[in-house]
Amino acid sequence: MKLGILAGVFGKKATLPMDLIRHAESLGYDSAWTAEAYGNDAVTMATWILANTTKMKAGTAIMQMPARTPAMTAMTAMTLDHLSGGRFILGLGPSGPQVVEGWHGVPYGKPLTRTREYISIIRKILAREQPLEHQGTHYAIPSADANTTGMGKPLKSILHGNPELKIYTASISPAGLRCAGEVADGVFPLWMNPERPELIAPFVEEGFAKAGGGKSLQDFAICPSVSVTVSDDVEQARMPAKMNLALYIGGMGSREKNFYNDYCKRLGYEEAAVKIQDAFLAGDRGTAVAAVPDQLVDDLSLIGPRERIRERLAAWKQAGAEGYVESMLIGAGSPEAFEVVAEEIL
Repeated sequence: MKLGILAGVFGKKATLPMDLIRHAESLGYDSAWTAEAYGNDAVTMATWILANTTKMKAGTAIMQMPARTPAMTAMTAMTLDHLSGGRFILGLGPSGPQVVEGWHGVPYGKPLTRTREYISIIRKILAREQPLEHQGTHYAIPSADANTTGMGKPLKSILHGNPELKIYTASISPAGLRCAGEVADGVFPLWMNPERPELIAPFVEEGFAKAGGGKSLQDFAICPSVSVTVSDDVEQARMPAKMNLALYIGGMGSREKNFYNDYCKRLGYEEAAVKIQDAFLAGDRGTAVAAVPDQLVDDLSLIGPRERIRERLAAWKQAGAEGYVESMLIGAGSPEAFEVVAEEIL
């Protein structure tokens, strides 16, 4: 099993914890991952990491597909792949309707259809076997829109891409996991209980079956995010994780469409998911945070003294040995947190 570092930081100023990233690289961490929402972009930060490291891969978790044409994303990925010596991993996601329509100003559309078309177009560009053509629900290349000049023609990339470049998608829904298994090389489930692989792996394997060709978990990367905090005060250390969970379960989406709330229910916390969302949407964030169960935090995170973290890592090691986790993507704010995980895993 490999380790990665979650390097995406959201705030008023674009920053990267380069000291922690370099420390993780020195410990043997395999990758660093950036993110975007509606502030800093993921690509610039991944570029910065690649330029300031020597061995570690850098990936985007995720680049928002509706924000860029597939061709632009392919151009970016090919360029970073060349300049980094093959250390870039392309991570994609549909984002959510509130951001896509409220920030990017484009229709949300059909996220799984978009994902299939998007990755198909990128793979055609990377393969460079023939000029690019695609006619689908979301993308028409060349464009035949009534407002076009009619002068567009199929083109081949000037840059020669790497057909083996890895493409991951972000998903926690059954349908999204099936799609990842079908068309991608890996998936980011935002959260994972290592003792409940049945919430993820069977859906991915259904995607393998649809794809055909003998695809299996042996050549597919499941890369969950795992928050790590080393502290003797477990209750206090759980608070940042509870605040983050409350935000996603309660507010990352509407009452009618919140993927994280649905996933919380599948994890076995249906009553808590309802309470968290009700409180959050009512503007009572304190009650929403208080409604996050301690056990949910412990299921998904590594929190407490070093020995407590080591004990919980046994479940992650088992999941890795069984092929259910390719990389743990560690989110932490201290060198000690990265060290204690590396000592057990690497």
